[in-house]
Amino acid sequence: MNTPEDLKYAPTHEWSRRDDDLVVVGITDFAQDQLGDVVFVELPDVGETFSAGDAVAVVESVKTASDIYAPVGGEIVEVNEALEDEPERLNESPYDNGWIFKLRLADPSELDNLLDADGYERVAEEES
Repeated sequence: MNTPEDLKYAPTHEWSRRDDDLVVVGITDFAQDQLGDVVFVELPDVGETFSAGDAVAVVESVKTASDIYAPVGGEIVEVNEALEDEPERLNESPYDNGWIFKLRLADPSELDNLLDADGYERVAEEES
């Protein structure tokens, strides 16, 4: 399983990378593999505020539609607009070009509630 060690993970299959007071969020390699070919991504609006656990975006694949949740709370400051024309980026590059949104972190301590790579792999193994 491709699970980068430098990221934090939610049990709902989102990854988070802290960049100063911002957090970049996407879905894991395991999640994109489970979804199959992604055909559409519904992005949140810049300026919206979410709490940890809120549904923020929707990813539709040939198999199903799946909510994407905020791993931590904050305000959306940027979305990956390239996904509107190239949703397959989520399949091809989930940790790089396939990021979904960036949010300004409301409470940095919320990152402590997320899983490390080993913890996330255990969650994913239980589901497979």
